Amino acid sequence: MKVTHKANNFGVAMTALLLCAGAVQSAESYPSKPGRLILPFGAGAATDIAGRIFAQRFGEAWGQTVVVDNRPGAGGILGTELAAKSAPDGYTIFTYGINQTITAALYKKLPYSHLRDFTPISLYATMPNILCVTPSLSIASVPEFIKFAKANPGQLKYVSSGIGASPHLTMELFKSVTGIDVLHVPYKNMAQGYTDIIGGHLQAMFSNLPGSLANVKAGRLRGLAVTSAKRAEQLPEVPTIMESGIPDFEVTVWQGYAVPKGTPQPFVSKIHAAMMMALAVPELKQRFFENGVAAAPMTPEEFTKFVNVETAKWQKAVTVSGAKVE
Repeated sequence: MKVTHKANNFGVAMTALLLCAGAVQSAESYPSKPGRLILPFGAGAATDIAGRIFAQRFGEAWGQTVVVDNRPGAGGILGTELAAKSAPDGYTIFTYGINQTITAALYKKLPYSHLRDFTPISLYATMPNILCVTPSLSIASVPEFIKFAKANPGQLKYVSSGIGASPHLTMELFKSVTGIDVLHVPYKNMAQGYTDIIGGHLQAMFSNLPGSLANVKAGRLRGLAVTSAKRAEQLPEVPTIMESGIPDFEVTVWQGYAVPKGTPQPFVSKIHAAMMMALAVPELKQRFFENGVAAAPMTPEEFTKFVNVETAKWQKAVTVSGAKVE
């Protein structure tokens, strides 16, 4: 029995060595084909805008084309499930952001675990949300918005990019601290959502700054306040929510990249190195800035800790706001 046991251990050790050797050999030629970047929201959303800007530069640094794969639906759950169940071969990259931590707090049961089923690579972008109204409303400030909403309970309709997305939860938090009653209208395609609020069919929204920036600058939307601690440099005339009389109200939207759990470590390291190269390109930083985004690179270890902190934060926020899946 002892001899057999030693033989088995020797076999296991040899198998492990062979697997390691194979991983090293394949890492030398990796990547050898185009990659796929899964975006869990539709075209026109801020995730899509920032993701496409980054995918181009990332592909250049990676040495292979990175194809953007939009998979909207169920507030990002459908795209997240697809990514979680994709082969961990190093060719599927996932836009892993604040939405995954929010949906984990909102839903008791999900077809994946954002903490268990992914390996975080790095944060790559941060941005505020912005409270906007249709120009047809005679509202020019947050206090005026609150006053109007309280005088017309349930009459204002606000659009979001889906249940569980950060614009939805930002408004739910705003409702809980101001005592207003506004109606949620989630959209699968935010391009149509912007069209409807600009046209006056809907009245208000919190949105990620990149999605609304051009419309606010052009006067097609009226920006009332941003959710960051400081004013957005791209819209210096727009105050923060805190400046507008709501103390301690701050929401920073973030996006990063992850890969399915089980992706070989040499591949993870190569993806991270390519991300760092892309984020160091001055032209990318400039394009990010023009779209209301700030580059925010991290190590995989730093990003993992960051995700854990954000998960706890949004669990508390969902509890405090009383937000529920509709």
